[in-house]
Amino acid sequence: MLAIESLSWMEMHKLSERLALAKTVKQLGISNVNIVRLAHMLICETIRRKNFIDAFINHALQPQSLSRFNFGVQSFLRLYVYQTRLAKNSLKIDIKEAENIVKLARSILGWKTCRKVEHVLGFLLTQKKSVVFEGRSDEERIGLLTFHPTWFVKYCFRLWGRKEALELLKANLQSPPTYVRLNTLKISDKEILDKLEEEGVKLEKVQKLRHAYRVVSAKIPLTRTRSFREGLFYIQDKASCFAAEIASPEPGMTVLDVCAAPGAKTTYLAQLMQNYGTIYSLDYSRRRIGIWRREVVRMGVSIAKPVIADVCNLLPLKLKADIVILDPPCTSTGAFGKLPSAKWRLTRRSIDKMAEIQWKMLCNCAEKVKPGGKLVYSTCSITVEENEMLIERFLKWYPKFSLVDITPDIGYPGFRGMDKCRRLYPHIHFCNGFFIAQLLKN
Repeated sequence: MLAIESLSWMEMHKLSERLALAKTVKQLGISNVNIVRLAHMLICETIRRKNFIDAFINHALQPQSLSRFNFGVQSFLRLYVYQTRLAKNSLKIDIKEAENIVKLARSILGWKTCRKVEHVLGFLLTQKKSVVFEGRSDEERIGLLTFHPTWFVKYCFRLWGRKEALELLKANLQSPPTYVRLNTLKISDKEILDKLEEEGVKLEKVQKLRHAYRVVSAKIPLTRTRSFREGLFYIQDKASCFAAEIASPEPGMTVLDVCAAPGAKTTYLAQLMQNYGTIYSLDYSRRRIGIWRREVVRMGVSIAKPVIADVCNLLPLKLKADIVILDPPCTSTGAFGKLPSAKWRLTRRSIDKMAEIQWKMLCNCAEKVKPGGKLVYSTCSITVEENEMLIERFLKWYPKFSLVDITPDIGYPGFRGMDKCRRLYPHIHFCNGFFIAQLLKN
């Protein structure tokens, strides 16, 4: 029920996996963490394969289509196909499992609702998966095989070529590893590592980054550990850690963290500044700033001040900062492995629309950098329109700024001759796809 309801919320209101699940958990009053974890896995893995699953269902429903039915029925059919046909590698169909799923759906949706599609359930168990590929172009076939929109497959082919693009697309079939950043505002790295080991969490150091570790294994969810509650670590992708370390803020500096919620960058910047100086954290969302406040308290940060503001407009601060860090809203094309639902909310036009929003933010941020100060721009997108092309345009409009080298030296050089920018890729660097540029105001 939790998975069906969550998928329905996602379709109705275009919510992310986590938001839809959190809303449903609260609505149904579910407290069992194992049930929530199972539902989250089912939601993510089903929505990851949405294009293939929908094509498979629509072939069986002909001349009808999935869109004819209400969101509850759509969600049930998608979960049914994922669990019976895609979750296991075995070619053998588990009839008993299928019957149990149908019984459960009847109890949730009602037998009258389920009766409208029960005639097709047996066909979905026996239909060959190859039917979805019939009459498709090469890009469409690749999109169905790797579970990506056709427009994105074409985009990747043009940008990297077929071979490299396929590796990237395949990497999005699973979530990237989980990383944590140890919080030395509380105690030393070694003490935190000892405490985590006692709680059954095994970590592996990320080379070249100061406090980032990959989670090898954990006996319980990280958020339920005592160390998490005490603010000894932050669950943070290594690409995000990289962006904060590039900025290299020093104690006593004034820093603007733009689009700061939920607080990963703010809390790391404060850590690198040893809680001395000032960080102004800007975000437009009151809900997200509420999360930011909780994280700042949990991590023991005392130098950060929240500012609710739309950064597409002039920033409401009369100051010049040593460092401005902008991590604007983006298409999240580098995070499809972690956020599979993002794939289906985008079109090719979304990239250009997002780039214009980013442009406004970048220009407004530039006005707040003092002479000799730095502007760090990063996205979890792999498109050139949101990254290199935007920086090219910026450098023409703002000749006082110039690209500077990035340390530590992680990732690949940017495209379009921008060797001083850095790019990270899921299939190479085992993290979210990421772009970073560092600009110095002369």
